[in-house]
Amino acid sequence: MGLIERCQELFRTSNLYDVLGSTKSATEAELRKSYYKMSLKVHPDRAPEDPLATEKFQVLGKLYAVLSDKEQRAVYDEQGVVDEEADGLDQDRCWADYWRLLFPEITVKDILAFEEKYKGSDEERQDLLRLYVTHEGDMDLIALWLMCFTQDDEPRIRGIIQDAIQNGDVEAFPAFTQESEKKKKSRRKRADRERQEAEELQRELGLDDQDDSLEMMIKKNQRSRQQNLNGFLSDLEAKYCKKSGKSQRGKKGKK
Repeated sequence: MGLIERCQELFRTSNLYDVLGSTKSATEAELRKSYYKMSLKVHPDRAPEDPLATEKFQVLGKLYAVLSDKEQRAVYDEQGVVDEEADGLDQDRCWADYWRLLFPEITVKDILAFEEKYKGSDEERQDLLRLYVTHEGDMDLIALWLMCFTQDDEPRIRGIIQDAIQNGDVEAFPAFTQESEKKKKSRRKRADRERQEAEELQRELGLDDQDDSLEMMIKKNQRSRQQNLNGFLSDLEAKYCKKSGKSQRGKKGKK
């Protein structure tokens, strides 16, 4: 399966820029920032409850490799296709190593600092309203894709959207204005369950120190898997670097 088809399957869109939450007019620096934000969102250590987190992380790496290459980006912008034979999309490439080359080591403390700065900022509001329009007011999808979102943020997030509707900045989508109490309760229950699972996993892995780096988190995951969590966590590094079978050759077009 080609990169574009994989984006559609994992991110519900075949547009590479939409996957990153970016636009065709974005600068290289803006694309890099978008990739950073989205890769943190789906990083397997930050989304242990998502069984597709590793695949999403890999696809984001391939996607950014395409858009950060001037020639490949030009071809995609003009023709809507990706050259699956390009060197940057080598099936044997370790996308975790690629990520580490682009960004310095990130600690849990760094993530918390970013979260504190991001919440309540103009950047969060812009991201929120973009997601609101993209998903036509579906709070389940907004909660899924908004950076740093927790269930405790929902009242504040809903308030931002309601103000934007009243000011005429966005349309009043029925999915938001007429959302049923049943759906709201279901989202809260799901969030509570995921929070409990994450807390249990954190205790089991001994991740109480905010200075733990993501690298250390990966290593602790591996040790815990070997000692206490047989079959629960895969070796993330092995997954990242896993060699797949021979890929289909040729160029893939947009659906």
